[in-house]
Amino acid sequence: MATLLSLNVGMPKDVSWRGRTVHTGAWKSPVDGPRMVRRLNIEGDGQGDLAGHGGEIRAVLVYQLQSYQYWQKQLGRDDLTLGSFGENFTVDGLPDDEVCIGDRYRIGEAEFEVTQPRVTCYRVGMRLGEPAMASLLVAHRRPGFYLRVITEGHVQAGDEITLARKGPEELSVADTDALLYLPDRDPAKLRKALNVPALSPGWQQSFRELAAAPQPRQEPGWPGFKTLRVARIVPETPTVSSIYLDTTDGTPLPEARPGQYLSIRLAISDAAPAVRSYSLSCMPTATTYRISVKDEPHGQVSSYIHATLRPGDLVDITSPRGTFVLEESTRPVVLISAGIGATPVLAMLHQLAATRDPRPVWWIHTAHDRAHHAFADEAHTLLAQLPHAHEHIYYTAETTPQRDEFHIAQGRPTAQSLMALGIPTDADAYLCGPPAFMDDLGGFLRDHGLRPEQIHTEQFSALPAINPGLTLTAAIRPHQPPGPTDTGPLITFARSGITTAWSPAHASLLDLAEACDIPTRWSCRTGVCHTCITHLVAGDITYTTPPLELSEPGTILICCSQPTTEVVLDL
Repeated sequence: MATLLSLNVGMPKDVSWRGRTVHTGAWKSPVDGPRMVRRLNIEGDGQGDLAGHGGEIRAVLVYQLQSYQYWQKQLGRDDLTLGSFGENFTVDGLPDDEVCIGDRYRIGEAEFEVTQPRVTCYRVGMRLGEPAMASLLVAHRRPGFYLRVITEGHVQAGDEITLARKGPEELSVADTDALLYLPDRDPAKLRKALNVPALSPGWQQSFRELAAAPQPRQEPGWPGFKTLRVARIVPETPTVSSIYLDTTDGTPLPEARPGQYLSIRLAISDAAPAVRSYSLSCMPTATTYRISVKDEPHGQVSSYIHATLRPGDLVDITSPRGTFVLEESTRPVVLISAGIGATPVLAMLHQLAATRDPRPVWWIHTAHDRAHHAFADEAHTLLAQLPHAHEHIYYTAETTPQRDEFHIAQGRPTAQSLMALGIPTDADAYLCGPPAFMDDLGGFLRDHGLRPEQIHTEQFSALPAINPGLTLTAAIRPHQPPGPTDTGPLITFARSGITTAWSPAHASLLDLAEACDIPTRWSCRTGVCHTCITHLVAGDITYTTPPLELSEPGTILICCSQPTTEVVLDL
């Protein structure tokens, strides 16, 4: 018979960590006597980050005495008091390899249902003073698990725990955790997981994505950078020019998928070379790529390209890469862009026109005015080659459409105007433009009936940060790290425009990015969750802590990696 040994609670508090402040409820302490357990929480308890912890699905966290004893031996610790793993219930029994998702238990007056394993989070390591703890919990198959409250009631230490009902499929907590975080997944167990109604929606979505994920494809191309020659430069508008790039030796260029981008490295001054990424704006030929660049105010690289780059100049280029690509499908296609965001979707339009694709296609573009509408004639000609094309242009400046320009309107796309275009709800939509534009248009499409997985977006600015639990501070423009310049290999953050020398003072590439105030995305910080996955544009790295599962080729986990050569990251 399992027993509730300790009932632990604690309210969120601010904790100093690595020079920052984390708002966390990981500090739990045992309490005497009964406590009321309600749908969202135990009386006197709270969670600091409700995006990953707490709520109805994760109301109560459970950890086992046997796991305490295991870690005491593994870590050589004798100071692990009950509640140290951030759990609400410390129990004798209920091992992770026997408890199943969907099992129901009665404890005191209350009844509970097992919903998911513990979230792999850096805060358990912070609480225990063991930075790798999130990884160890998964690798050693001892994560602990969350409970949903089925019947509210009082519980207290000493209460017996009785099994009320076994969950369907009998998929254990340890096996469920391994399905998400460890390699060599068992497809049969993955199908089982999708048949457990009690499994939390977030984990169900992750397993659906894993089940539907195609096999990773090996992209053609070359490692790092290759020298190409500027063949010609063609002005598209007063602020946009297209640059055609040829090989120097006539060898064929690798095929690119419509929507992909390449990175260009330019020696602009005596400082370190600058790296930027630009979408291919048409389908490549055997020997030519085309990128199209807007001359941005205060843009170091774009200004150099417009003012200084000339035909015949040599530039360093990476192979095309990126997952924002036109998918093979029979569903209608919606291509939406604003300004220079037209470039990747224009490449998609080239592909559709080249194959005379029979699918309905909507081309929706927003520009300032006619003079600043890049690729207007080119896109119009391509659309005329498609049997079921719909063209809709919006000019934000005042304009008077000519008699035959029924496809041009003044203003910006709205929910009402998109609905009037007759876009079917089974369409695949591809959006590129400023972040606010994509947020607004993506929301309009979701409200119209498109599912989130049907809406694909591309963003070349720094991605929004994911830093769970950190107290928000004012955004700071990326900069060189503080302190003296080191002599290590150069690290370039291509999206943020920062190149700096590596220093062994940094524990990882993530640590260096944070020192530069570059927006970062992470959760476990130990190579488990893959939140920090980043495209490696060029260079080589080594893992200080081997990830439990390697990321796809061409990507790395920056939370546990250091450079062995000069490195360029898509960050």
